[in-house]
Amino acid sequence: MATTLPATTVTPLPSLLIVDDYEDALDVWGVYLRAAGFRVFTASDGQSAFAEAVRERPDVIVMDLELPGKSGYEVARDLKARSDTSAIPLIAATGYSHVKQLDLARASGFDTVIVKPCDPQSLVAEIRRLLRKPNNILSNE
Repeated sequence: MATTLPATTVTPLPSLLIVDDYEDALDVWGVYLRAAGFRVFTASDGQSAFAEAVRERPDVIVMDLELPGKSGYEVARDLKARSDTSAIPLIAATGYSHVKQLDLARASGFDTVIVKPCDPQSLVAEIRRLLRKPNNILSNE
């Protein structure tokens, strides 16, 4: 007699797009965030960041502001202008702490700004906070 196992629901890991033109930063953040339970995609310039965001539609994007080609500000504005990517939460990860740059990041569509270097646990906490907002992947927890 065959035994039927109860059906289980597999919840997909939340996905992140990490964008930075510094390869070591992508590697370090990628390893840490995968260990924290996220699926991680990466991009190292503005054009590929935009293309990856449109293709993958990650749950959250963590993006540097100064990128080759298209800046993080431009990518954010372009993503927020599209109906299929406008709801993706955006975190600006920047070495700038000047109020003007931080205000410009928010005006470009970033939901929040973290100043690099930042504590990895703080970044994970911020990602989880954004994922818990209404209409996001962890909002029903």
